[in-house]
Amino acid sequence: MTSAPPSKVCAVCGRRITWRKKWERDWENIRYCSARCRGRKGAAGQDTLEHRILEMLGARARGATMCPSEVARAEGGEDWRERMEPVREAARRLVARGDVEILQGGQVVDPSTAKGPIRLRLRASR
Repeated sequence: MTSAPPSKVCAVCGRRITWRKKWERDWENIRYCSARCRGRKGAAGQDTLEHRILEMLGARARGATMCPSEVARAEGGEDWRERMEPVREAARRLVARGDVEILQGGQVVDPSTAKGPIRLRLRASR
């Protein structure tokens, strides 16, 4: 019995993709965690949100945190609540790249399983 290869990160939502037996022959080509993400692979504005998060965090004191809603409000105006999930997805992608940390209760958490309010901060080694 072979061991499962390491997990990957979805290119759209930033959640962890865990290996499945049905992907055994094609694991190196798997990039999306779901049909929803595969359908949104060309979604515009992803890089813009990542850039905005880094820009806003960079303007703060070292180690300072921010709520993703600040980015959503800056990008979405009156409809900022609709922008929350895309902002969280951008934050998860930044975590996967090693640029940002996601915190809950002051502790770094796994972005794939974090539910509820989160805070963002630049990684200390960045």
